[in-house]
Parts: sequence; C-alpha cells; structure tokens
Amino acid sequence: MKTITRTVKTAAEMLKLCQFLQQLTKYPMTVTIKSGSEPRSNKQNRLFWQWMNDLEAQGDQTAQEYRAYCKLHFGIPILRAESPEFREQYDRLIRPRFDYTEKLALMVEPHDYPVTRIMTVKQEKLMLDKIWNHFTGLGFQLTDPEAFGIEQRYGEAA
Repeated sequence: MKTITRTVKTAAEMLKLCQFLQQLTKYPMTVTIKSGSEPRSNKQNRLFWQWMNDLEAQGDQTAQEYRAYCKLHFGIPILRAESPEFREQYDRLIRPRFDYTEKLALMVEPHDYPVTRIMTVKQEKLMLDKIWNHFTGLGFQLTDPEAFGIEQRYGEAA
C-alpha cells in the first residue's frame, strides 16, 4: 500500500478519517499520527515554482538547477534542524557519501530527494523567507507573494 496522508483540522474530518480507516482491509498496517504538522500549501508550492522560473529568467541556471540549490541550501538545513528522523537518514545516507555537485544532482530528477514535499506549512514558510532574502539580496526580482494570495510575504492569507 502506498503512503496516505490526511490533514485533520476538525472533528468532522476526524470522523471521516476513522471511517476511511475502518474500510481498509489489508492487515497488518502501521498508522503514524503527527500533531500540528499540516503539509505545505498549494499556494506555497506554486509560489516556489514561480520563483524558480523568475530566477531562471534573470539568472544563468535553469529552474531545476535553482530548485536543487534551494533544496540543498535552505530546505535540507530546515529539515535537519526540525526532524531527528530526517537528520539521521540524511547524515547517514547522503552527507558523508556525496560531494557538493552530487548532492545537487540528487535534489532533482531522476532521484529527486524529498525535501519540500515533506515540509509543513511552517517549514515551507521559513524556506521561502530564506529564498527571498538570499536572492533579492543578490538583486533578483521575485514575484510578489500577494499575487498568490499569500500575505506578509509568506503567511497564508486569512
């Protein structure tokens, strides 16, 4: 069975999740529950990709190369700081075995080491903030987050 992720924000959503679990017939199974770890939002994901395209249009790399850079320089440190499981796996499997160029290559297809897709809204907000500060500090013009319905640079619109 593939991994299934559900975000539960209300009692009604909890009931739906319980009904869903009752319908599963393949045993054994493992269920993991994480408190307060809402996955990144679609708005954040679209903004991230818009910024990668902005960088490609103004810089000397492709959007995928900027994506690899951002995942390695901003995303990996955030996840290592906030997730002991991620830190242990990354430090055991990736950090000591690959040089910088190889690590960049691992961040995109065909390997595409999971970074942003496993981030929470809070973690993605922090990463977007770091990307904004880094690249606008270098003179790049990035799309205004408000164009994506995101207020105060990166927080979700109320």
